[in-house]
Amino acid sequence: MATIRQGYLDDYSQSSTGVGIGTSSASDAKLEIVGGTTSQELNVTGIATFGSVSGFIKKHTDYTENVNITNGDSGTLSGEIIVGAGLTMTVGTAATASQGSIDVLKVSNMFQPPSGGTNQRPSGKPGAIFYNFDFKTIEFFDGNSWRQVDNTTSSGRAITGGGLSPGNTAYADVDLIIIPTLGNAVKFGQLHTERTSHGACSSSTRGIFLGGNPDNDATEYYTLASGGNGIDFGNLTSTGRRYTSSFSSSTRGFSAGGKDDPAVTNEIDYCEISTLNSWLDFGDLTVAAVYWSGLSSPTRGFSLVADDPAARTINMVTMASKGDAVDFGNQSKTGGYQAAAANSVRGLWAGGYATSPRIDAGASKGIEAITMASQGTTQYFGDLASATSQYGDGSSTSTRAVFSIGKVASGTNFVNTIEYVTIASSGNAADFGDMTFPVAYRGMTSDSHGGLGGF
Repeated sequence: MATIRQGYLDDYSQSSTGVGIGTSSASDAKLEIVGGTTSQELNVTGIATFGSVSGFIKKHTDYTENVNITNGDSGTLSGEIIVGAGLTMTVGTAATASQGSIDVLKVSNMFQPPSGGTNQRPSGKPGAIFYNFDFKTIEFFDGNSWRQVDNTTSSGRAITGGGLSPGNTAYADVDLIIIPTLGNAVKFGQLHTERTSHGACSSSTRGIFLGGNPDNDATEYYTLASGGNGIDFGNLTSTGRRYTSSFSSSTRGFSAGGKDDPAVTNEIDYCEISTLNSWLDFGDLTVAAVYWSGLSSPTRGFSLVADDPAARTINMVTMASKGDAVDFGNQSKTGGYQAAAANSVRGLWAGGYATSPRIDAGASKGIEAITMASQGTTQYFGDLASATSQYGDGSSTSTRAVFSIGKVASGTNFVNTIEYVTIASSGNAADFGDMTFPVAYRGMTSDSHGGLGGF
């Protein structure tokens, strides 16, 4: 049967006696619809059926009852909803719309996902998306937690600052390196508070240096996209914290363990990186110790202490929820104050010193790896190119880890060497470039490390 599709408000008539809609007489028409009649004014009841509808629906149609479109011919409104350019379709909060599957969704102008602040995130299902007003970014739910979708602001910029320089004097400069490209560091800025033996953590936009020696509870932040000096962020829960493990997710920064003179602590502090405020208590490590090294995946934070051959412990926390750390596994080598770096899957610890003897080639040269999704002992990854390394630091992108060597032997043998590895494939480190000055006992972080996740 042929069908004719008429424009909105067009008159339609068919010669024959029959049915009229919106007209006083249908004597001259089999079907007559007077212009102005819309789908709202057509109600089929009883045992009557209406198998196909052709034509345009009124621009603003309000449905107060359930509407079920199950099938129809191509080009009709029986199987499609058409929203014209410049118009919108709004579904009320109590209404539902569903379909078995959608192969393609084409939006001519703008699609707006659910949105709100961090505390307004819904109970997500895997694959759900949400725009976070607090962090000004799209997030997706991976089945476990909300993760930020990576963006162009994550350029592989790493900052490393402070530390101890030759002559055992505190160093105040902050250096910048671009991890995806080999080359020497350049000056980024200067510390707000001079410090050594401190920690570092970051989101994709803000880097933080925390704690350190002399006893220091101060923390300071930097905007990673632009150079500049440190700005006061807030204070740790204790009056001083050094030799701590530091790591972060896309939203939270952590400081775990370390020395708080005269005591050694197992406390874990955390902060919300996007807000300027003092740090809060998160929980406790399984042991109180010093010379920790930290790294993270998007959901888990890891702290390693391995300067004692009898206690080479890796602790793990779930960063989204407060609580005590649990035992994750052990490191197969011995070495304190190791440099650490990770992508979202694999974590690496490199170098470090051994307690007996204090410098040991096997302990302070090796690189060990863990798969962060599963518990267990670290596995041999490769060796640093330097003969030995201690009191270094590290950071990463999703593909490359960089390590500042620090010192190559006891005493005053400071170096400015930077080395790198490809995280996905085991192997020895290669030369990356040089720092602006030979320094050890410093912190390093980047805008694209493993804790930030994303694609």
